[in-house]
Amino acid sequence: MSLRIIFMGTPEFSVPTLQNLKQAGHEIVAVYTQPPRPGGRRGLDLVKSPVHQAAELLGIPVLTPLNFKAEEDRETFRDFEADVAVVVAYGLLLPEAILSGTRLGCYNGHASLLPRWRGAAPIQRAIMAGDAKTGMMVMQMEKGLDTGPVALTKEVEIGQNMTAGELHDKLMLTGARAMVEAMEKLEADDLPLTPQPAEGVLYAAKIDKGETRIDFSKPAREVHNHIRGLSPFPGAWFEAEINGKPERIKVLSSELGEGQGEVGTVLDDALTVACGESAVRLTRLQKAGGKPLPVTDFLRGTALPAGTRF
Repeated sequence: MSLRIIFMGTPEFSVPTLQNLKQAGHEIVAVYTQPPRPGGRRGLDLVKSPVHQAAELLGIPVLTPLNFKAEEDRETFRDFEADVAVVVAYGLLLPEAILSGTRLGCYNGHASLLPRWRGAAPIQRAIMAGDAKTGMMVMQMEKGLDTGPVALTKEVEIGQNMTAGELHDKLMLTGARAMVEAMEKLEADDLPLTPQPAEGVLYAAKIDKGETRIDFSKPAREVHNHIRGLSPFPGAWFEAEINGKPERIKVLSSELGEGQGEVGTVLDDALTVACGESAVRLTRLQKAGGKPLPVTDFLRGTALPAGTRF
């Protein structure tokens, strides 16, 4: 036995779930993903999403509607006569016609411990807030942003120096396994649903470029969480004067350091920077147009001695 599944997803994060569902023996009758976007080296080519590319390799039909406002698109969805739709980072809020367009409804893989961090950037926000753990949740979708009842939870520890990129990769694989387990239970009519509690709701707003600059006046732990929560993209940064000109430097990893000093001042030759409380050591950096480098290699080409102030 297997389920007839419509899969809906777009970025790399969604790909292992699609692949694992296929490997588990389910029939993926169609894949929905965001339309190709301008990309390539000069931004002139239309680039298919990672899910689009993966689906083509698996020989699955791919559909890329801008939205589901047209009745024709809604009818096409229903005509697949799927048992269930599986949604992982698709990028669209689904209308009621789609949520009810399969026999068993729609199930979403969401990267947080709901109701904490509903919304667009749960991985980054969990780290920036200093959370010690997060997880993947499979929930039945309903109208509303990540408000549906929870079917399955897999918790993941967040290491003290773990970046958003590292957590992304861990959750990506955890989520794929969780969705396969959830679909097995759904097929066996053994998937319990638990309403989300009303308390503890937090929204993970999309990352805004205006919040990416490092504020060394904050306590070191907050600065450290900010850096790793924005790594590798879009990247937290500071500005330093190099060869007489201000230059933006992205910080991709850091550690909690020791020492006190005037806020934003380099305290030693290992690029430990004084914060509003204690200090943070910058361990991986990148100049605009350059490669990411460990701090020792970075400092060989860029002088930022003790006493430099950002």
